[in-house]
Parts: sequence; structure tokens; C-alpha cells
Amino acid sequence: MEIKGKRMYRMLEKLDFIRLSATDGEKEGARIIFDEVASIGITPHYESFKVPYYEIQKVQFEVTEPKHAEYEVTGYGFSGNNAKDGIEAGFRYVEAAEDIDLVDTKGKIVLISNLSYEIYERLCKAEVAGFIAPSGDFADDLKRTDLDQRMLRQKHTEHGQIPGVCMHMSDVIRLVKSDPKKVKITLSQIETEGESQNVVAEIEGTKYPQEEIVYTGHYDSVVFSHGMYDNAAGSVIMLELARYYVANPPLRTVRFIWTGSEERGLFGSKAYVKDHEADLKKIMLCINIDLVGPVLGRDTAIVLAEEKLCHMIEYMYKEIGHPMNTKFDIYSSDCIPFADKGVPAVNFVRYGTPGAASCHNRNDVLSTLSAKSLEYTTTFIVEFSRRIVNAYIFPVAREIPEDIVKKIDKYLMKK
Repeated sequence: MEIKGKRMYRMLEKLDFIRLSATDGEKEGARIIFDEVASIGITPHYESFKVPYYEIQKVQFEVTEPKHAEYEVTGYGFSGNNAKDGIEAGFRYVEAAEDIDLVDTKGKIVLISNLSYEIYERLCKAEVAGFIAPSGDFADDLKRTDLDQRMLRQKHTEHGQIPGVCMHMSDVIRLVKSDPKKVKITLSQIETEGESQNVVAEIEGTKYPQEEIVYTGHYDSVVFSHGMYDNAAGSVIMLELARYYVANPPLRTVRFIWTGSEERGLFGSKAYVKDHEADLKKIMLCINIDLVGPVLGRDTAIVLAEEKLCHMIEYMYKEIGHPMNTKFDIYSSDCIPFADKGVPAVNFVRYGTPGAASCHNRNDVLSTLSAKSLEYTTTFIVEFSRRIVNAYIFPVAREIPEDIVKKIDKYLMKK
């Protein structure tokens, strides 16, 4: 079967809308993929799961002393409702938010530079009343730049809930220069659970059906973003791979998992691994596709398996004349939950040239991608897959090297 970039590009056009976790947009994205899989001649099914969901009801930030002023802000999801009636407190810019910066900040509203898990834990221990975090660059055109909509994750809220807001960097600078004495945060929200879904389909192997190769790629996007590069493009490459295997039945079973809610914290792949833990021993390799398709860029394979797989891929791309890079490292995507359970993984990405592709904002658009680039990357993945899936003896050891395990544990913040 011929790999067709134009066909993949047409599928991207169908997915060219916001697909935020647990929203109607994400459900519509899943439906489009489901229907396309069925049209190929494979029987797909949905696997639903719960995800954290929030809805900001009201958010406001004011300077109350010495002179009243209001600033545009967004509220942090899952930062609670303690400020629903407003919290007025002294203001402090805490610079690096290290322990020395946080002396005498109890009960104050603090400005921080970023909100790592470590910094948030220190804010909780210091008993601050609220926090402000900056968004973007001071030179942003505010008419064309979205103010981030952020949320606290479970690793944050394990230490408690502190009301927080996000503010344009230019406004943050203006705020600090005004030297406010007291400020006020008002923030109320609904914190609940929503429903997301994976789309799953498989083609049974003709010779080794008990050995499985899993393909993963997420179809959800972030707020404001149509997510063409990240990662509708990976989803349509998986559809093309499914077509290939229908035309060329594999010796080993291939399973495709289009994951939901990856952007919220790998929820789709985590749900799949949890619900199918007894079957994970059958999976020989996870092939994840995330960030592909830009006109200007460089194909890269990132390996979470024995280092020999890096060498195999390097030899292969040199053999067939497909310039690319290889990395022996972890990758923040749906491969992580599988590798955490001992399933070797490889990620295929096409990193966009700086300035030529964008993700996690409204500039992740279709115009930076091309049918030719999609076809280029897919052709390599198909050739790699053909050799792996139909190998006489499966060549990749089912083990995760210790240094990769340590990186996964650190990424997942295991104690």
C-alpha cells in the first residue's frame, strides 16, 4: 500500500479545532478517529476514564493599597475556593521562592517566577495566602497573545490548596513597579471529574498473535490550541499505519491506542495501563508518535529500551537514506506509563526548526505542517515497523535499562 501524505493532510483538516480534555471538542475528535478507523475495515472501541475537571466561575485581582487598580488574570484550576469571597493581604515578590525569600510571608499574597512542585511545596509550608505567576514575555502583543489558563496537578495539591492567578508578564512588571502594599484575589471554581476516552483498535498477528506491538499517540489539545503539530499529526500517522497493516497483515498483533487527555497528565495512557495491567506482558514494544509534520524540522527517534535499539535505528536510517537523529532518553508523552511497567518504547517525533513550529498555544496551526513532511516521517516509521513487527525473532529485549528507569522514576516523582 502506498503511503499518502495528502490523505493524512485531509484528515488533519477534519481535526482542525480545539480538543481540550473532557470537553465536547475532545469527544468530537475521538468520534472522527473512530469513524475513520471503522472505514478502514477495523473494528474500534472506546475505553472511557475519569479525569480531573475544573471550571472557573469568577476570578479577579486588585491592588487595594495604596491606590486601587485591577489587572487581567486567569485563575489556577484546582487551587480551591478559599478566595471565593476575596482574600486581601500584603504583597511580596519572592524572587526565587527559596526558604530565605519566604521568611515572613505567612498570610501574604506572593509573586513567584514559576510554579514547580518544589516551589509550591515551599509556599504551602510558608503558609502564604495566595500566589501570582507570570505568563509570556514582556514584549507580547496582548491583543494577539493568550493569557495562560493553568491548573494545579495532584503533586501540587498533595501539599494543600493555595488560591492562585496567572498574569501577563508586562502587567507583572507594572505591578511590581507600582510597589503595592495590599492586593486582593477573588477566585471561585467548580472542581469535579469529567470523562475522557481512548480509541482502541487492533489487527491480530498471522503468526505470532500472542506477541503485541502497541502504537500510541494522543489526539487531545491544550486550551486555545488546534493542536495540529501536537498531536493531531501523530494521530493521522497512526491511521495511515492502520491502513498499511490492513493491506499488509502483520505477523505479530498490532494495537493502536489514540489516547485522550495526554496534555492533562498522560491520563489516557495511564488509564490504559491500569485497566490492562494483566495483559502488559504480551506487549513487546510501544511505538509512540507525538510532534510530527512540520515543514521545517528534523526526524528523531527517542528510545526507552536497550541502547542497541538506537544503533539499529541509526544503521537503518543510514542504510535507506533517511537523515534523522537518535536519542537514548525518556520523552514526556504516552510512552512513559508503558515504560514504567517494563514495556520498551521508542518515540518518533519531528522537532520543528525553532520559529517554524509551535505547540501549547494558538500558533499550533495547520499551515506550518505539510503533506510531504507527514509522508516523509510515516514512510520511515512504516519501514521500521515492518522490520520489527515481522521479525523472525523479536529483536528488542523486553527490559528497561537502569538509567532510564531512574529518569522515569524522577519524572513520575516516585518517592
